[in-house]
Amino acid sequence: MSDEQSHAGTRPAGWYDNWTEVPDSPWNGRPEPDYDYDYPTLTYERDGRIARITFNRPEKGNSITPDTPRDLTHAVERADLDPRVHVILVSGRGKGFCGGYDLDIFAEKGFNTGDGPDEVSGTVLDPVVNAVNHNPWGTWDPMIDYAMMSRFNKGFSSLLHASKPTVAKLHGFAIAGGTDIALFSDQIICADDTKIGYPPTRTWGIPAAGMWAHRLGDARAKRLLFTGDSISGKQAEEWGLAVESCPADELDDRTEALVGRIARMPVNQLMMAKLALNSALLSQGVANSGMISTVFDGISRHTREGYAFQLRAATVGFREAVRERDEPYGDYKRAQFDR
Repeated sequence: MSDEQSHAGTRPAGWYDNWTEVPDSPWNGRPEPDYDYDYPTLTYERDGRIARITFNRPEKGNSITPDTPRDLTHAVERADLDPRVHVILVSGRGKGFCGGYDLDIFAEKGFNTGDGPDEVSGTVLDPVVNAVNHNPWGTWDPMIDYAMMSRFNKGFSSLLHASKPTVAKLHGFAIAGGTDIALFSDQIICADDTKIGYPPTRTWGIPAAGMWAHRLGDARAKRLLFTGDSISGKQAEEWGLAVESCPADELDDRTEALVGRIARMPVNQLMMAKLALNSALLSQGVANSGMISTVFDGISRHTREGYAFQLRAATVGFREAVRERDEPYGDYKRAQFDR
């Protein structure tokens, strides 16, 4: 077949063919990547042009463990390298997207996972090292804390820095550290009744990702972080945090419609559009915001109030400590603040 006969311009809308489908594709004759990889915290599936990353700890509200950022980084890079993938969809199994950090580990058990030696043993990610560094009667080294938490940020920010579009599908709840993940996505679509917010600003936390002002603007970000209040998915759309919100029973269909429209676009067009738009976002100082916020997140866990929350959680359990934290605001287990 001649070059002229094989040219994409000889076929109707040939520009919509995937990189691997065109007659002169560099991937002609090459097999698809062969992955046999089990992630501790999520699942990965390529469905046509869509890579589906799904948090898979539903019994724990898909809460964040030390494995989560490593798993997410690996899965996002896997999708980014696969020429067949046009868009990456991140969601959660069970009742919600992500309920934040697993306080069973980070508050009640002093970072002790109970596991044996592995690749993080003896590193800045070692849970025993971080337990010692969180001892209320010991000396806190802020750079050990920063080295640990910045790795979580780097993992979550893979959604922003991936060359291909990323979409977060939120339902049920995206709370605390769960918002660090969601706000790094290029697009958020959610159910109307999703609870979205960062209540730990009331004590024992500052959003380490530093993305709230970049996504919502200064005034609305401060409205949430000065109070620890949460908003509903419907309000997230009204405020511009989500590109779309809908009744929960329509979320699956509406999400598929959105990622389907994105997936129809040529991969290289998507990459160029994202890189061009990211240049404006990154020029706002996203990296600097994350660095400063991560440092302050560490400080917030080592104040008099932060130690009080940590010890209270270790004594009565984090659910009771959270109840005591939130009930004075009248929104314990509620979806949003009253307007």
